[in-house]
Amino acid sequence: MARRSGSTARKTATDINRRQRDRAIQLTFCNATFLCNGRLHNGLMTDISHGGAGFRVEDADERLQLAVDIELRIMVSYIKGEVGLFGRVAWCRRNEDNLIFGIEFLEEPENIAEFTTLDLDHVKIDPAWALRIPPNLAVRRQLLAFVSLDDAVYIACADPGDTAALQAVERYVDKIVRPVRATPDSLKRALSRIYGDNPAAAPSGKRAGAGTDVADEADPVALCDELLHAAYLRQASDIHIDPGRDGVRIRFRVDGVLEDFRLVPIEAHAEMLSRFKVMSGMDIAERRSPQDGRFTHELGPGRTGIDIRTATLLTKYGERMTLRLLALQTASLTLERLGMSEADRARFESCIEKPHGILLVTGPTGSGKTTTLYAALRRVIESERLNVITIEDPIEYDIPGVAQVEVDAVDKVSFSKALRSVLRHDPDVVMIGEIRDQETADIAIKASLTGHLVLSTLHTNSAASAMTRLVDMGIERYRIAATLRLAMAQRLVRRLCPHCRKRRTLLNSEACALNRPELEGRPVYEPRGCIYCAGKGFSGRIGIYEMLPVDEKFSRLIARGAEEGDIVDAMREQKLAMLVDDAIEKLLAGETSLKEVLGAVTAS
Repeated sequence: MARRSGSTARKTATDINRRQRDRAIQLTFCNATFLCNGRLHNGLMTDISHGGAGFRVEDADERLQLAVDIELRIMVSYIKGEVGLFGRVAWCRRNEDNLIFGIEFLEEPENIAEFTTLDLDHVKIDPAWALRIPPNLAVRRQLLAFVSLDDAVYIACADPGDTAALQAVERYVDKIVRPVRATPDSLKRALSRIYGDNPAAAPSGKRAGAGTDVADEADPVALCDELLHAAYLRQASDIHIDPGRDGVRIRFRVDGVLEDFRLVPIEAHAEMLSRFKVMSGMDIAERRSPQDGRFTHELGPGRTGIDIRTATLLTKYGERMTLRLLALQTASLTLERLGMSEADRARFESCIEKPHGILLVTGPTGSGKTTTLYAALRRVIESERLNVITIEDPIEYDIPGVAQVEVDAVDKVSFSKALRSVLRHDPDVVMIGEIRDQETADIAIKASLTGHLVLSTLHTNSAASAMTRLVDMGIERYRIAATLRLAMAQRLVRRLCPHCRKRRTLLNSEACALNRPELEGRPVYEPRGCIYCAGKGFSGRIGIYEMLPVDEKFSRLIARGAEEGDIVDAMREQKLAMLVDDAIEKLLAGETSLKEVLGAVTAS
């Protein structure tokens, strides 16, 4: 491309300056398509304001030649659909392999507010930045630091023109701030979620101008409260406290992946762990032997009590501690939110509507088996008046209307012992957290034969292997054939952020890795990272499933001694989707990435 003229350079500078002054600007990272030089090109809308929009074409073809004042009509895809933008090119330049350009609108889009106003209900807030702003300042001036991208911190606010407040925030975050107008209701809800009803009592982090979190480190109570609050905001399932040579690394497990939160000086390690040990009922003097404990901590705007399990282990650089946060909110535990296809959900619902039999969910630890069973229980108690009792280790969610029993090895309450007692309480539905041994399996089989619906989990890799696992435990095949109603394998994959996922085509090598060479050239999506997903590219997780409804044909196969391979062959004959089939379907639908799919199906 020819060098820019002085006129073009001035237009570029003017456009950039105008955008920097425009307080309604928002990074949206939407996929864009436009026609130029007789060819269709795919790009990315990086920002939009009331005057125009910016775009980036990654790995741009040299044949794509843009010039200032060319008129373009660009189709932009975003979470609510598609919108057409019409404007003239105000500036353009190449940056390595990328072509970057901006357009000035010739027609103002009717729904510009959907791009320039942020709904915080759909945003993953990064507590590392949110907690740096003093609560009183954030609540009084209605602003919230929620993510850091490209060396800038984004501030959701009611008034992007409040220069004094933004300058104060800039001192606390020690970075350039970029304000984004947020919808008033979603901003109020987010501030309430982070700071509660009493902002003065909310945990806060770094002081303005401080190089380290000295105040927190000097106060182990404040430091521990901040870690728990930050983990709650980030929707983490675990907190990892790992001492090392350079300090204590704090990490959160979010959507199954560990994320760095902060590094605490080693001097704060002993008091921090002592505080958590006291809360957990552990022996603070014992540092060599592993310990387990638990406590309940009030978190969130409603000060909901969250059950937290703790465990310590001595390592080379000192004791490490892991805290597991057990969520008590079950509003999202519905079958519709698990990610099952309509056909799979129909099979699953048909099974849990039966008055007796066994439903088994299989998969490795952390694959969402218990969550699936909880969703099933919610459906059961919504549809009928039934006596539902669960036996769990531990109780992960509190479900109103269900009697929940916790297994405790210290008190010698095992699954089998608890199950015997539960069956004397006239249950209609029994959920067993896990079938671990022959005794528990035998009692569960007997319970299903005597008119109870039993839901449980097994540690096996596939639906077909559930039968062989029960046989290995010593359960007779004819009893399995008579009681098993459904075996289901599942895995969890991270869900792509719908706001910023980027489209590309599947390569031949990738299609072959999936054992589907015919998929070469099909469109798939990859993570990018934006303000909605805290720059991660993913938002939440979704299940992939393999359903084996045990009808008469499968019952006969099991009773006749069919091996796992025979059952798999029969599943394929009946065109039942395997794990890899469901994973590929979600890949092609743009719900997850190739890397996530390969990780899930390779492990299976």
